[in-house]
Amino acid sequence: MKRLLLLLCLFFSLASCEKEPAITDAMLDGEVIFDTSVYQPEKYLVSLAKPRPTATEAQKPVIIAVHGYSATTFEWDEFRAWAGNQSDFSISQVLMGGHGRNYESFKEATWKDWRQPILDEYQSLEQAGYKNISLAGSSTGCAIILEMIANGYFNNHLPPKQIFLIDPIVVPGDKFLTLVGVAGPVLGYIEADNNPDEDKYWYHFRPYETLKELREVINIVRHDLQKGITLPTGTELKVYKSETDETADPVSAVLIYKGLKTNTGKPVEVQMVDSDLHVFTRLNLRTTVSPEDRKNQKLTFEEMAARLTR
Repeated sequence: MKRLLLLLCLFFSLASCEKEPAITDAMLDGEVIFDTSVYQPEKYLVSLAKPRPTATEAQKPVIIAVHGYSATTFEWDEFRAWAGNQSDFSISQVLMGGHGRNYESFKEATWKDWRQPILDEYQSLEQAGYKNISLAGSSTGCAIILEMIANGYFNNHLPPKQIFLIDPIVVPGDKFLTLVGVAGPVLGYIEADNNPDEDKYWYHFRPYETLKELREVINIVRHDLQKGITLPTGTELKVYKSETDETADPVSAVLIYKGLKTNTGKPVEVQMVDSDLHVFTRLNLRTTVSPEDRKNQKLTFEEMAARLTR
């Protein structure tokens, strides 16, 4: 209904459509709440926590976890909590560029800015001597990872051992994104259906400039998949996709399966998950969570850990 009202507002060119959002201090969009990793990056990034690993530590798997559009490192907190004091692998939770700060920072950042901290952490780990690096993405984080593969980033870097894609977005579920070039300048922004607690970890207001960046990067990835993408030698990848997803159309998984191959020409693994949640591995702060949701999360985390350490 909210999308319909916005489109009607555009259609009739109503002067009452406000282009500046009413931001409060209780929102991530404001000047008070920042992602914790901004203040304490060493608690989130292995490259800062252990910049000089021992020979044994350098061989231990490190997984870089990348959140989605408008989100923060919070999206992967449950994986870290589940892993606990896991001694078999370490987790780097990367905050994408322009995220986790305020509305203006978000509005001004391009998708390449979003990507930069991922590149920085990967290169920092590599330069520090870490030999076993993997990647995990949720939603738009998956698109950024796929773009890195397609543009040949790993041709000149240590290839990742494992890649996990949780509810990747290649085709948006919300078709408003296709209209953002026309509707965006008139509307200025759209609102998210966050609850008050989620507003501390996700932007409540999404500037149309950021929606254009989102559309651009997923269009790039979709075209690359149509041409065909090959994984680096020795890299394994698995997709976990909710069967029902209003944000990332499940056909995204089909496009990845058809367009992405291993270095030996084999298809990648795709698992359709009996879920109607977007980023089904994030359950904290959701209004309703079922036993099946918790089971899906647990089984996915267990498989990720097993694949990291095999």
